[in-house]
Amino acid sequence: MNLSSVKSKIKGALGLARKTSLQAGHAAPELGAQDETGRRWTLADVKGQAFILYFYPKDDTPGCTKESCAFRDALPTLDGVRVLGASKDGGASHGAFKQKYNLNFPLLVDTTGELSRRWGVEDGGVARRVTFLVDGGGTIRRVWDPVSVDGHVSEVAAALKAL
Repeated sequence: MNLSSVKSKIKGALGLARKTSLQAGHAAPELGAQDETGRRWTLADVKGQAFILYFYPKDDTPGCTKESCAFRDALPTLDGVRVLGASKDGGASHGAFKQKYNLNFPLLVDTTGELSRRWGVEDGGVARRVTFLVDGGGTIRRVWDPVSVDGHVSEVAAALKAL
């Protein structure tokens, strides 16, 4: 681990990590990532459909599990909106996490950090906890950065109703 990584981890722990430059009104960057099954996801796969892309630091950790399970539980009430989770964990880790908690949406694999960098959420070698709400036309409608896990999915559901 280099000095830059250590500084970034300290900033993140202190809540000083940078925020994504992507904001409401910006065009969504390309997805271009595989899920835990090896299926490659692009923006064309969700064209015409609103989607939620939430980044989280690590599979099967307390906060990430709580957030993922909250999206799982809320999915039937999200009016057909697709949910995609993403972290820098690999496909096997995502597959085990998804199976263990019966997650009902794809988890995008970002082991290289390319997806996290494209969406502006990489910090200190991990994806920061950030959520994007993207409309069917590919425009970011809302960004939660940083995310507080408690009550977050309820905030996202309320924002969906306002679309």
